[in-house]
Parts: sequence; structure tokens; C-alpha cells
Amino acid sequence: MAVEPKNFGFGEDETMLRDSARKFMSDHCSTDKLHSLVASDYQIDRDNLCLWDQGLWQQIVELGWPAVCVPEANGGIGMPLVAAVALAEEIGKAGFPSPLLGIFNSTFVLRACDSAAAHQALASIAGGKTMTLAITNAAGSWHSDHTDVEVNKDGSLTGGAYFVQDARKCEQFLVSARGDKGVGLYLVDASASGLTLIPDSIVDLTRDQAHLSFSDVAAVEVASPGKGSNAIANAIPAILCIVSADMVGAGEWLLQTTVEYAKTRIQFDHPLGFFQAVKHPLVNVMLQIDNAKSLTYHAASAFDHVPENAERSARMAKSEASDMAVFSSSRAVQFHGGIGFTWECYVHLFFKRQMHNQVMYGDAKYQRAHLANSIMGPAN
Repeated sequence: MAVEPKNFGFGEDETMLRDSARKFMSDHCSTDKLHSLVASDYQIDRDNLCLWDQGLWQQIVELGWPAVCVPEANGGIGMPLVAAVALAEEIGKAGFPSPLLGIFNSTFVLRACDSAAAHQALASIAGGKTMTLAITNAAGSWHSDHTDVEVNKDGSLTGGAYFVQDARKCEQFLVSARGDKGVGLYLVDASASGLTLIPDSIVDLTRDQAHLSFSDVAAVEVASPGKGSNAIANAIPAILCIVSADMVGAGEWLLQTTVEYAKTRIQFDHPLGFFQAVKHPLVNVMLQIDNAKSLTYHAASAFDHVPENAERSARMAKSEASDMAVFSSSRAVQFHGGIGFTWECYVHLFFKRQMHNQVMYGDAKYQRAHLANSIMGPAN
């Protein structure tokens, strides 16, 4: 019987990776730099631009982060999901704009495909190619059977994929599409003829999002019709863990920043943190972050070692992390007072990232509904 290892399977290699990522983010992606990069224009009618540091991204590629969970047989490092979770936590803590989370999500879907084309796609990720998932329909459902993309008889794709994360940062898209025999998965180049990318206007300044329109677009099949659904289902626990880890990191930034402000802001001759109405809710934020972090690493460990427990554990983690994201964000804004609502206060960057994160792949209520079904059965 498979059992989870101690410390979530987080060993020396994972610790070194996390520590190096933390130092890299501290050295190269300060919050001052982040704000100047993505929030230099406060006008409401500003251009919808994709703002990210491509030079810094190339350094990350050279460090091997995108290849962390690519199998060694495909040229990657072959580390477990907990390693990607550790990186996602540091990315969230820095609010770093990059395609890394989309690459991780694509990696785990491709790993579940086990085809020659999927192995080749994994090798391209290990070589530095950027990729993200395009599996969500116009109604916001990422259930594979609900895809709005269809496979034509010649293997090209027609239809639309929506809410595609960091689309303008990516060179390829991993698309779910319906054929005569079910849902398959297809790789599409961002430069492919017939593909139109329509940027969305979103609240999160650290990301971009888009709608993809396909008109007889050439594609490479990585999971044949009927096998794509299983690949996505097998990868969903990993995807939920990665998003949850990003929320944990952003929550840690919000807590640390708000605590420092509460120590120095004087009200009624006392630091703001002197008052129970401030310090007790901040302790509750700390507890929620710790709960979410523990559940996230536990879920990642289950995915790595006890896969039959992975989905339930991942939904628990995403539910708790989503609740924490909302609570930590609202407390941070409230306890910063009037300045917390201003563009100049950096809190808004992480508030907006958390609001975006908490609905990705289902908010807390959605995850709890699935958990209820898993223990009680579907409601009649």
C-alpha cells in the first residue's frame, strides 16, 4: 500500500530549488519593480498591453524552472509536483508576470497523454518553449466534454477557447477539441494561420488572458479523440495544487506587508497593530495561510505518491486557498486604511491577483460541491 513520505516528500533538492527561487525573486523582482512594470499607467482607458520582463524570463529558462517536472527521458529535470508547488509559491509571493504556471499545467497534461507527440512537446518545454492550456469554453467550464473547439475531418481545428491564461506570453497552446470519437488534445502554434487571439480586459495586472478563435487551424494531435478527457482529469489535481500554491505565496506577501504597516502606522497614540480589532484578524489570516499551505503540499505529495487520494486532497487545498485569498486580500486593504484603495499602494496588485486566482478552476464553493459529492454521492 502506497504511503506519503515525511515532510510531503520535500527533500534537499526541493529545498535548494525553493531557496534559490526565493533569492532570485528577491534580487530581481522587487515589488517596486513589479509596480513600475505593470502599473505605471493608472488611466482606466490605458492600452491593454502584455507587460512582462522577457529578459528576466530568459534567465529563468536558463535556470531550468520550466523543465522542473518534465521527465528526464524528455530532457527535463524530472522532479515531483511538490517542486513545482514550491516554485509557484515563490512566483505568487513576488506577483511575477510569467508563463510559468501555464507551462506547469501543460506539463502535467502532456505527461498524462503518453504519446510520441506528447513526449516531443515535453522536450520542447524542456528546451524553453512557452505553452499554456486552452481548454475552457465560453461559459467558463474546463470540463473536457464542454469544449467549444471541434476537430475537422482533415485534423484542423475550428471553434473557440476562452479564458486562456498568459496567452500573449506563449508560443504554443494545448487545446481540447471534440472529434467523432470524443475529446482529444492538440498542440497549436501561436503563429498558426487561422488562429486569432483576442485579449481580454482583466483586473489582474500581473497576468494576461485571451480568447482564441480557430478557423481551420493546423494542429498536432497529442491525445487521440476519446483520450483527452482522461489526460485532463488526471492532471487536474496538479493544476489545482499549482494555483493554490500561487495563492499561498500571494497571501504571505499580503500578511507580511500588512503586519509591517500595522507596526509603524500610529493611530490614537499607538501602532495600529496594538488594537485587537487589527491583530486578531491578522492572526486569522496567518492561520488560514498555514492551513492552505499544509493542504496544498499534502495534495501535491498525494499526487506524487498516492494518486488515488490526489483529487480529493487537491480540491480541499483549492477550497481553503480560495477562501484564504479572499480573506487575506480584504484584510490587507482594510487595515491599510484610505491608502489601501489607492493605485500607489502596492496592495492592489496582490489583491487583484488573488481575486483572479480564487476563481481559476473553481472557487471554494465549487470545490466543496465536488467534495460533498465524493463523500455523499451526487444530489438527486
